Amino acid sequence: MTPELRDTLIELTNVDRVEDLWQRHCTLMAGYGFDRLIYGFTRFLTANSLGDPNDFVVLTNHTPAYRKGFVEDGLYRYAPMVRWALEHEGHCSWGVLAKQIAAGTLDDKAQKVVAFNLAHKVTAGYTISFKSVSSRAKGAISITSRPELSQADADAIWAKHGKDIILLNNLVHLKILTLPVPLHNQNLTPRQREALEWVGDGKTMQDIAQIMGLTQATIEKHLRLARETLNVETTAQAVAKAAFHNQMYIIEAQRA
Repeated sequence: MTPELRDTLIELTNVDRVEDLWQRHCTLMAGYGFDRLIYGFTRFLTANSLGDPNDFVVLTNHTPAYRKGFVEDGLYRYAPMVRWALEHEGHCSWGVLAKQIAAGTLDDKAQKVVAFNLAHKVTAGYTISFKSVSSRAKGAISITSRPELSQADADAIWAKHGKDIILLNNLVHLKILTLPVPLHNQNLTPRQREALEWVGDGKTMQDIAQIMGLTQATIEKHLRLARETLNVETTAQAVAKAAFHNQMYIIEAQRA
């Protein structure tokens, strides 16, 4: 390991905001020739679904149009490399996709994804599927090489720097799991978070009202709004979801 890489790893482990971590990681990967990234993580995986897209952690520096088509419009469900990531752990060159295209083994929905990627110049790169410690959790990242690079160019970069790229992506993935993750239209207010934290600690409504210096009716309002914000039905579900996404018991980052 070079001193430069060691210093980079130390720097990444000390980042305290997902936004800062992601920006630095995108810059690092661009230095290797992979200038567009999309990271996804779910804790609600089942045999038939990745869960509610609103519960996904998705980070990307692709264009808004690409994110809308691939994530929000649901093309990810049929993406060959997403399927690969769900069935494997490790890394995979997109060269395998070229072989599937040449062999004519892709179904119509997968071909639609390929056409969409081609239109957005997402044609060469690698997918890394992270090791899971839970049957309900899965994380992966796809790194796309610069538009002018071929898959052969991407493979050459990987042959030289692949281990360092894997190390950096593994570290960033693990770091993301420790940080509060902003959710799409699902971020709690400080009062909602505090009320959920006391529920998580086993306090009653009466206890929480006394601790927070508010009426029980106000506490119940904060909890109701927290349930609505997190799109769940019960307070127990709200506590679990907030905890999954590190939205509870957090130390606010001190900004310079």
